[in-house]
Amino acid sequence: MKKISLIVLLTICVSVLVIRTIRFTSRQVQVSPAGKLDLDRGDSLKRLSQAIQFRTLSSGILAQSSIAEFERFKNFLAAAFPRVHQRLNKEIVGDHSLLFEWKGTDNRLKPILLMAHMDVVPVDSTTESSWRQPPFSGEIADGFIWGRGTMDDKASMLGILEAVEHLLDKGYRPQRTILLAFGHDEEVGGHNGAAKIAALLGARKIELEFVLDEGLNILNGIISGITAPVALIGIAEKGYLSLKLSVQAAGGHSSIPPADSAINTLSRALQKLAAAPFPPRIGGTAQQMLEFLGPEMGWVRKLALANLWLFEPMVTRQLATSPLTNAAIRTTLAPTIFNAGVQDNVLPTSATAVINLRILPGDTIVGVTEHVRRAIDDSRVSITPLSVQMEPSAVSDIDNASFKLLHQTIRQIVPQAIVAPSLLVAATDSRHYASLTTNVYRFLPITLKPDDAKRYHGIDERISVEDYERLIRFYAQLIRNSR
Repeated sequence: MKKISLIVLLTICVSVLVIRTIRFTSRQVQVSPAGKLDLDRGDSLKRLSQAIQFRTLSSGILAQSSIAEFERFKNFLAAAFPRVHQRLNKEIVGDHSLLFEWKGTDNRLKPILLMAHMDVVPVDSTTESSWRQPPFSGEIADGFIWGRGTMDDKASMLGILEAVEHLLDKGYRPQRTILLAFGHDEEVGGHNGAAKIAALLGARKIELEFVLDEGLNILNGIISGITAPVALIGIAEKGYLSLKLSVQAAGGHSSIPPADSAINTLSRALQKLAAAPFPPRIGGTAQQMLEFLGPEMGWVRKLALANLWLFEPMVTRQLATSPLTNAAIRTTLAPTIFNAGVQDNVLPTSATAVINLRILPGDTIVGVTEHVRRAIDDSRVSITPLSVQMEPSAVSDIDNASFKLLHQTIRQIVPQAIVAPSLLVAATDSRHYASLTTNVYRFLPITLKPDDAKRYHGIDERISVEDYERLIRFYAQLIRNSR
């Protein structure tokens, strides 16, 4: 009798697994590919190349030389995109950021906001010789445009402007008002750029249909189990917190070391933190991503993802093996600065370290700080938050017209791509617009292969000619679809 009951139970379990897997069907929308855009490739590439040559470097307080460079860059934009500057309403916000308004024919519709930023991070002078092309050359070679800003984020800005300039040239008039917002200080928080633009729109009582900013990309050869390119749309971004850990000690001569020292105490604190990672969570944005990706995988992976009620521990372990996917399922902690000592024969009187935390939606600054305090469990280690801190963003809806519009547009421009919502583990200017809409998305349609992610803020930043042309087509198609 027990054997029969076991067989029945096993049969039921197998049936549930199979039925749930069969019902785990594709979430991809079926659309016809968009037509080609009649672009002058040579001119559009030349304009991006020229834009890269302006050293619009990020800084909390702009030096006079930087101010002059931003002014030159804005003058270049006015000359490069005359229709945009003549026919759209233009405002300069926060001294250097730009806001354009393209009036739609139906003022009952909420505007959409397309974003990018004109500032770039500096290049470490010790690495300049390692670049295949000079980092501010805008060189067009080997099928790529090279230089700082090609990925983050002048290509996006120029792509938006190219799309709007082209549509204006063709006599297009949007049904829905289109806002273009280009910040000048995203890389240092966006407080004088995007934040002031958002405050201005808020003061005017403007409600946005959706916001689209830079963020996630089209991954090629990165997602295990899927051979097709995967276009990830960021529907949330992690919070940000840095904590300074400090230890004070008596110091003295290194020939008479004490049983413990400032360096030893602080090192043990960091070891304790490494041994106490934040717990992983599949729910929320990670689960939504898997619900879109799972149906496109082979039967074994599909079965596991369709039945997380049983296989979640196994799936979690697998995701935790890669730094990229591990960051998507937990709050992460990374030591980034360590300072102690002034001379080799002197015991330091203090040791300090900074740890940077990227906070998963559902966690809070207070909660993760307490986790750090409990893990260290040492009163000799003081914990002080640094000034820049942000809670995780809200999670944008994926079952609404705005997300479906993005999904549709991506599939029209990249028909072979698998589209999925996901979590952006970095931060963008888009967070400043959270009070103006619940629909904030983060996507830049450029292709990343396994070795390309390190180009962000790194050596050999570049965008392929093919990707840049596709990026322009994407923005033009998105505008045409926004009705």
